[in-house]
Amino acid sequence: MKFLEKRILELRPRMTQVEIAAEAGFPSTNMLAMVKAGTCKLPLDRVPALAKALECDPARLFMLAVEQQDSALALVVREIFGTAVTKNEVDWLEEIRSASDHIDPSLTTKAKKAIRGLFGK
Repeated sequence: MKFLEKRILELRPRMTQVEIAAEAGFPSTNMLAMVKAGTCKLPLDRVPALAKALECDPARLFMLAVEQQDSALALVVREIFGTAVTKNEVDWLEEIRSASDHIDPSLTTKAKKAIRGLFGK
């Protein structure tokens, strides 16, 4: 799972993979390594604890885990619940609503460029 691998690397200056595995409740570091490598699927019951250990949004990690378990199930989950929105994305939406006086502005080409510019793209 690429996301998991990237996040573990980002946390490396503060936390080892052994510490992440322990905080997530994995019985051994090997389990986390196997999930990261894609040779083992992330157990859905480990998602909340692993999300906390990785300091990431649990909804996003849950969707990645569901996709890993069963791509057809992931489509059904998305159809029922829609796209998972992270806490940070909710904060962005609230700021957009506040800045626009809650008028539901359309996403124009100019607005897209401004957003992409914030991220250097």
